[in-house]
Amino acid sequence: MRRLFPGAGKADFAIDFGTANTRVVSADGGVLFDEPSLCCFAGRVDAGELVTAGAAVGPMQERASGDLRIVRPLHRGVLCDIAAARDYLAYAVRSSVGQRRLRSFRAIIGVPADATNAERGALLTAASDAGLGAVELLTEPLAAAWGAGLHVDHPRGSMIVECGAGTTEAAVLSLGGTCATASLRGGGDALDRAIADHLHFQHKFLIGMNTAEHAKRDIVRMLQDQAAPAARTRFKGRDLVNGLPAALELPIGDLLPVVEKHVAGITRMVVNMLGDISPELSRDIHDDGIVMTGGSAAINLVRPALAQATGLHVALAPNNAYCVANGLQKALLH
Repeated sequence: MRRLFPGAGKADFAIDFGTANTRVVSADGGVLFDEPSLCCFAGRVDAGELVTAGAAVGPMQERASGDLRIVRPLHRGVLCDIAAARDYLAYAVRSSVGQRRLRSFRAIIGVPADATNAERGALLTAASDAGLGAVELLTEPLAAAWGAGLHVDHPRGSMIVECGAGTTEAAVLSLGGTCATASLRGGGDALDRAIADHLHFQHKFLIGMNTAEHAKRDIVRMLQDQAAPAARTRFKGRDLVNGLPAALELPIGDLLPVVEKHVAGITRMVVNMLGDISPELSRDIHDDGIVMTGGSAAINLVRPALAQATGLHVALAPNNAYCVANGLQKALLH
C-alpha cells in the first residue's frame, strides 16, 4: 500500500463522498457519519444559506416550497456544485468530530478513477473551503478492493467492478496500483432515471426520483423470481393525459427491457476492458474471477450477466455497500 501524506504522519479520517450517500470513517472509531449526500438551501442560487443537510433532506426532495432548493453536491460521481460540496463536507465532518478547528485535520477522500484534473481540483477546493487541512485523494476502485479484502499489493492481477449510484467502474489492480480502468458515468441513479423516462414516454405517466428508486428495488427483487415477468407493480404519480394524481399498474415484464439495457452497458464496458489487459493479468483474472462492490452491486441481475458474458466467476463482496469506506479506513491504518 502506498504511503499517504509522506513525512507528515497519518490522516485523521477518511471520507467516502458519494453521489447518493457520504460516509466519514476514522482509523479506530469505524463509521462516524453515514447520511444521504443532500443539501437544502434557502435564497439565491449563487449565495443561498444552508438550511439543513443529510438525512433530514431526504423527505424534502421534490416537495420543497418557496425559495428552498434541494441540491446534490455530486452528479455521476463527480462534484457539480462547489458551494454545496463545501457546505456538505463541513456539515459531515462537524457531525463526526464536533465543533473543533477543522484546519488541524488531515483527510483522505475517495474519487472516481477517471476523474479529470479539473474535477479533482474542484473537490480539493471544496474541501479546503470547508475548512479541512491537508487532503489526499484516493481512487475509489482501489479503496473498494482493499475494503473487499483483495490482495492488490501482491504481484498478481485482481479485478473489481465498483457499482455506485453515480458511476460504475471496473479496474484491474496489481502491486498496489491500477493497471486498467473503465467507467460508466451513471450507476444506480441512471437506472432510476431510465425507469422514470420509460413511464414518461411509453405510458404518459410522471413519477419522482424517490418513487423510481423504490420501484427499482422492487423490480430487481421480483425479476430474480422466474415468474416475475407476470407479476405486477404499482406506481403513484401524475397522469400526463389529464394532469391529475393517479396510480399506474404494470407487469414487471414491461420494464424488463429497461433493466436489461442498463445491465448490457455494464457488461459491454467490462468485456471491452478485459480485451485491453496483458496476458499475464488475464491469466490471474481467469483464475480468481471478478469481485463486485458498491450499493448497486446488489442488483443481482448484473452478476449473472457478467458471468455469462465473460465466462468468469463473479462474486459479490461481503458488505458490498461499505467496501469503499472500509478500504479508506484501511488506508488510514497504513
